[in-house]
Amino acid sequence: MNNVSLTSKFLKGEIDPDEYVSKTFDLIKKKDSGIKAFITLRKEEEVLQEVKERRNQGGKLAGVLLAVKDNISTAGIRTTCASKMLEDYVPPYNATVINKVLKEGAVIIGKTNMDEFAMGSTTETSYFGPTRNPWDLERTPGGSSGGSAASIAAGYVSLALGSDTGGSIRAPASFNGAYGLKPSYGTVSRFGLVAYANSLEQIGPIAGNSEYLSMLFSIIAGEDPRDATTISYSAEDKPTVIPLKGLRVGVISNIMESSDKEIVSIFRNITNKMSDEGAVVEETELKNVELALPSYYVIAMSEASSNLARFDGVRYGFSKYNEGNWKETFSKNRGEGFGLEVKRRILLGSFILSAGYYDQYYIRALKARNLIKKNMDSLFSKYDVLISPTMPVLPPKIGEVIDDPVKMYAIDLNTVLANLTAIPAISLPVGFASRLPVGMQIMGRYLSDTFLLGISRFIEQLTGLHDLIA
Repeated sequence: MNNVSLTSKFLKGEIDPDEYVSKTFDLIKKKDSGIKAFITLRKEEEVLQEVKERRNQGGKLAGVLLAVKDNISTAGIRTTCASKMLEDYVPPYNATVINKVLKEGAVIIGKTNMDEFAMGSTTETSYFGPTRNPWDLERTPGGSSGGSAASIAAGYVSLALGSDTGGSIRAPASFNGAYGLKPSYGTVSRFGLVAYANSLEQIGPIAGNSEYLSMLFSIIAGEDPRDATTISYSAEDKPTVIPLKGLRVGVISNIMESSDKEIVSIFRNITNKMSDEGAVVEETELKNVELALPSYYVIAMSEASSNLARFDGVRYGFSKYNEGNWKETFSKNRGEGFGLEVKRRILLGSFILSAGYYDQYYIRALKARNLIKKNMDSLFSKYDVLISPTMPVLPPKIGEVIDDPVKMYAIDLNTVLANLTAIPAISLPVGFASRLPVGMQIMGRYLSDTFLLGISRFIEQLTGLHDLIA
């Protein structure tokens, strides 16, 4: 029995908490030494006690097990950001999204592996070692929320929380055959999310099917006085299934050019099915798309260099060295506490923001971002949704791109558009290539999150691809 059906039976009262928890932990003990989806796994007896308590408490997720990405603050549960810098950090408070899921009865089973400080696309930059894709243990699960998506693909849980700065929910969802939503910016509180790039990132749900994805999003969405960027937003827990007849769909053809042939073949197959269902599918182009990746990385690295300045071994984090002058102390602690990719992005971000280069790089990146947004808005005046493959490649093999940053950054081309423009985007499984899942990305206008979820429910019925367990 996979965990999606296990959770469904549990919610319906068809199995008891003891069986639910024991089967879950048995599966983790059997498989996770090879997958390594978790950085911190809670004790089984503690989890079982909470499941029983929350079962009686009630709520939409009464007693349901939830995996949480390790950059989301959880009171009393270690939160490392997959970094040596925070290896022993236990937060004294919950993120807003955590309080919301706990109120609905969820039980956190553990904190999932990720790229260090969410900087990466493969979950290989983790201080605790890489997570492996349950569909093929020689391959990556995508990143940076790789552990959350892998925990679903492995059958451990049915729902998980991730964060998405440039595709970090959608990439692993695609590579693991899961459903993932990058919500509209401001619809979900970021209070308690360890910051990487504030203007780009968003907490969001990952699930085994569109129903659970919608349910989890409805719980975490909404305004939060502790996050000034949030807006008043209410999401339906069971959005109406939206048929495709008459839906105006734009295929962004000029980001398809970098996609592997087998992925394009799967994608064309699903667009043909959408046309058969009455959707008006047309090829279109996004102007200035070549500016997306460079502007994204300039902005993300700049914001990262500022956000991570707090981790100096004095105020926060790893603190082994405390002799010599402050500059030497900071340098030694940060040099040993951060991994290579994090140091690379901090250095590049600091360079970009330095005197003489701020206007040349950062300001130009902001202008490019604004231009891309205008071009996206222009397309949304013609189309209801814009679609593309979620990822242009199949999951890379472990070690294949980690030593080539440019190659690793390039696989984010399709996903960074939604972060640059603040719009919602969903990845959902639409087929298999070489026995590996392939995802389709659907992007919509700002605040069309529920609309996209309704479309994904129809496409889920069309493909029959849901609750996929490796």
